[in-house]
Amino acid sequence: MGKTLVEKIFDAHRVDMPYPDTHVLKLDRVFCHEITTPIAITDLMTRGKDRVFDPDKIKAVIDHVTPAKDSKTAEQGKIIREWAKRNQIKDFFDVGRNGVCHAIFPEKGFVRPGFTIIMGDSHTCTHGAFGAFAAGVGTTDLEVGILKGVCAFKSPKTIKFVLKGQLQPGVYAKDLILFIIKEITVNGATNMAIEFTGPVVDEMSMESRMTLCNMAIEAGGTVGICYPDLTTVEYLWDYIKDDYASKEEALAEYSQWVSDEDAEYAKIYEYDVSTLEPMVTFGSKPDQVKPVSEMAGTRLDQIYIGSCTNGRIEDLRIAAEVLKGNKISDEVRAIVSPATPGIYAKALKEGIIEVFQEAGFCVTNPTCGACLGMSNGVLADGEVCASTTNRNFNGRMGKGGTVHLMSPATAAASAIAGVIVNSKLYQG
Repeated sequence: MGKTLVEKIFDAHRVDMPYPDTHVLKLDRVFCHEITTPIAITDLMTRGKDRVFDPDKIKAVIDHVTPAKDSKTAEQGKIIREWAKRNQIKDFFDVGRNGVCHAIFPEKGFVRPGFTIIMGDSHTCTHGAFGAFAAGVGTTDLEVGILKGVCAFKSPKTIKFVLKGQLQPGVYAKDLILFIIKEITVNGATNMAIEFTGPVVDEMSMESRMTLCNMAIEAGGTVGICYPDLTTVEYLWDYIKDDYASKEEALAEYSQWVSDEDAEYAKIYEYDVSTLEPMVTFGSKPDQVKPVSEMAGTRLDQIYIGSCTNGRIEDLRIAAEVLKGNKISDEVRAIVSPATPGIYAKALKEGIIEVFQEAGFCVTNPTCGACLGMSNGVLADGEVCASTTNRNFNGRMGKGGTVHLMSPATAAASAIAGVIVNSKLYQG
């Protein structure tokens, strides 16, 4: 019997198996941010264990509330800042150099095919786009990872999606993952890995693959994962070119991180997505999804474009294409947050920031703040937001607020109309 990609990664990283189906894995990376890591840091200090297993394998960032909005968030930043300095963690991204964790860490080349990665953040599954096993963990597992460089996991079964056909113009990875979550529900992949395969995924950019994998957790998945290919190599090339004689050599090395043809899956789903429409959520669960056409005219107060799901340069380019030459409705306010300084710089150079500003958007620094209702775009009671983020839970972006998840194209079009509408890029 062949093996899935996750099973292969487990085999390559297993250092112990203390109980049946409990795998202790060696970690290639431990990612940290200022919301969850200070709790682990403080506990380790209390226990007299203020040290790290390998400062080169730990990457840290202040991203959820940046700059600090109050004394409490300033203290959280201080804890992780001083910890990084004490433990000589050179890859620490402080205010001004920081970006949304799941955007800046791949952008810096820290994620590679076959890696094992943990972080105290549920959307760590984003990094599976590179063919890595990347999972969000709790405080205890994070502490062990920081201290010992290992983490224990049950072996997850794998669900495989084979996505065929071709997405229509104006339909994007965000629409596809919303459709998938609707199909299998928020419990459909609980404690499982989700493989995204097929011609549609093969044609996707790394940015789009990260969008797919980012929301695997919204279906209950431990990790979303794609097979590495030449697109992966091209994305990483500036960081791996000294390790390989050619891109073909790198591709040959990375090609081991695919599932065998006779691997066993918990379930296989096949979809031809050629007729898929732009999608949007309603209600307060990520599986409550309808075509945008069925939600057209829904009132809005705010539009938000950004986050670890859709704040990359590809997303900003798409939104700017919709916005160019238009103004946002007087009935709404609109915010855009490029996910990293690098993305911001590209958007500035390409004239995208100017397009957003001329349309009437507030352009903010890279931050997670609005997504989880902590800063830079919190909703008031009763307000409604069209958002490119990943969660529409009740009160997610502010107590009493409602969130409709959608693609950057739909969000941009909705900003112009002042209500939910399809973008001009979709002609279906």
